[in-house]
Amino acid sequence: MKKLIFILLTIATAACNNDIEITFRVKSTLPVKSDTIFVTGNSEKLGNWDPGKVSLSKNGDFWERTISFEKEDSIFFKFTRGRWETEAVKDNGEILQNYFLRFSRDTVFETKINHWKDEFEYEIKGQITGEVRYHRELKYDFLKKRDVILWLPPGYEDDKAAKYPVLYMHDGQNIIDPKTASMNTDWQIDEVADSLVRNNIIEPVIIVGIYNTSERMHEYIPSDTSAVYMKFIVDYLKPIIDKKYRTRPGREYTFTGGSSAGGMIAFQLAWEYPEVFGGAACFSPAFKIDYIDYVTPVKEYKGKKPDIKIYIDNGGKGLETQLRPGIDEMINALQNKGFEEGKDLEIYFDKSAEHTESEWAKRIHKPLKFFFGKK
Repeated sequence: MKKLIFILLTIATAACNNDIEITFRVKSTLPVKSDTIFVTGNSEKLGNWDPGKVSLSKNGDFWERTISFEKEDSIFFKFTRGRWETEAVKDNGEILQNYFLRFSRDTVFETKINHWKDEFEYEIKGQITGEVRYHRELKYDFLKKRDVILWLPPGYEDDKAAKYPVLYMHDGQNIIDPKTASMNTDWQIDEVADSLVRNNIIEPVIIVGIYNTSERMHEYIPSDTSAVYMKFIVDYLKPIIDKKYRTRPGREYTFTGGSSAGGMIAFQLAWEYPEVFGGAACFSPAFKIDYIDYVTPVKEYKGKKPDIKIYIDNGGKGLETQLRPGIDEMINALQNKGFEEGKDLEIYFDKSAEHTESEWAKRIHKPLKFFFGKK
């Protein structure tokens, strides 16, 4: 797809409050008159990836909106017509990677969009392997309602006396079912775990996928909302799972995992609730980037070293390169606290990997073996 790359406009005098203004300008033969174009991205001012929250306004041949940013010096974003089913795509229907913009002055980002996802027919590949259960519209305190999908290991219904460890995964709609996953690509954790169990490589494990909401970023990065989200898991969800299913509820049998901001909340859960969780799998974790910083609290921690296992995983392309400095800083902080690679810390770096579900799917077997591998 032809697109105009970044056009930088320098403003002679910066605003007295040092705000930076970014103007998003889109030219498109679509949408029809009844539609609106939206911008969405990894900032609260961009809707925190809510595809229908931040609209552009029609201005002649363009759709435009100017947004002031205070602290950010880079953003990732996409354009939609209000839903992910109508996001902008390439001329051949392929999903576009996130746009990336780094800025230090007022900037105009201009692009042309020829096609949208709903113009094409997509074949959703893959299926759910094994038995799953759903818990719908769970509500806790001030959080939005959410669904939870639970995967049962092979043999669960055969041996009524057997009990199982549990892995709690964030962005749960992306891990098992391609029909609910972002861009219809899931982590295939069901296929991977099923194979590892049947080949006697890992212990049978129950996997709980916690769906995100439009408040994902507030729930996943350090904040008052994330504190409530963690309480939801520890005080509400886990007791439900332990009561309804044959789990091994001890901390040494309870783990959590996620990617990007989901990798951040997974780490935070294990770090702040080591009496509940035995460890965390952190794929492409947002430990320290832009306004997010959980490295400093770890560095400043003066208590006893948490008895947890940490798996940290990162790629080497696109957003992965932006996350890398914070990941390296976190690894160094953990090692200074006594964590040892090969013992309670496992690190994996794939320089060819991008920031996508399909890439994380390729590597999900690693933390499964790290946490649940048979000796």
